[in-house]
Amino acid sequence: MLILDLGVFNRKSKQITVKAALGWTAFWVFLAFLFNVFVYFHLGEQKAFEYFTGYIIEKSLSVDNIFVIILIFSYFKVPAEYQHKVLFWGILGALVMRIIFILAGVELIHNFHFLIYVFGGFLIFTGIRFLTQKEAPVNLDSNPFVKFLRKIFPITPDFRADNFFIRENGKLWATPLFLVVMVIEGTDLVFAVDSIPAILAISDDSFIVYTSNVFAILGLRSLYFALAGIEKYFTYLKYGLAAILIFIGVKMCIADLYKIPVEISLAFIVLTLSVAVLASMVIQATQNSDKK
Repeated sequence: MLILDLGVFNRKSKQITVKAALGWTAFWVFLAFLFNVFVYFHLGEQKAFEYFTGYIIEKSLSVDNIFVIILIFSYFKVPAEYQHKVLFWGILGALVMRIIFILAGVELIHNFHFLIYVFGGFLIFTGIRFLTQKEAPVNLDSNPFVKFLRKIFPITPDFRADNFFIRENGKLWATPLFLVVMVIEGTDLVFAVDSIPAILAISDDSFIVYTSNVFAILGLRSLYFALAGIEKYFTYLKYGLAAILIFIGVKMCIADLYKIPVEISLAFIVLTLSVAVLASMVIQATQNSDKK
């Protein structure tokens, strides 16, 4: 199914079409909703609510992830015709990492209940950090992870088509494209640390947690090409995400005293995201009109 998303990439023109990206994004969202219908009829209404709420959380957090990927591509000056390959392997790696994180997280909460408070506190801290952290210039060359990769692998000074590795003068070299894939995988690892505890607050069912993650991630590549260039319209999204993370963190911390119904969680998440996106669009429209 992941290969279907290759339709976003026009092989003849070697360009990504926004129309195709929007079409595939709609397709993946439709598929996620279709799977939710399956969950509803086979596992019941409660599981369907859990899946849908988890999907909304993961999808909204993945949008923030996309903006980071845009910065990474821009920093390393990755040509447009190579980006689809980087995202393909990045998403594939994310799917593997997520199942490991989810199975470990569910098992830990089942066996060590006190960790629910640790996860809850961590989400509250992360939400507050989202609200207070200032935008800083991106300098990935000074990033410890990038420095480590450069020490492990000899890296060519420029791209060599869409190859990750090449052999020159009897020596194996990694290309900057491989470095970009590794940075994106590392970024997703950081996002997984935030998103997995968040969805575990909604459900402790491994099947529900993983499938909601899978369907949120599968459309990530087409969503990237649909959103690239219009990130300015999501200025206040991070504040909405911060509010959601704080809400979910509180939900986890008070779970033993009062269990907030999934329906209320879903309503809060949808309302918060809607307000954040709408505010971003209104502010951007106002700024554009002022410039005129």
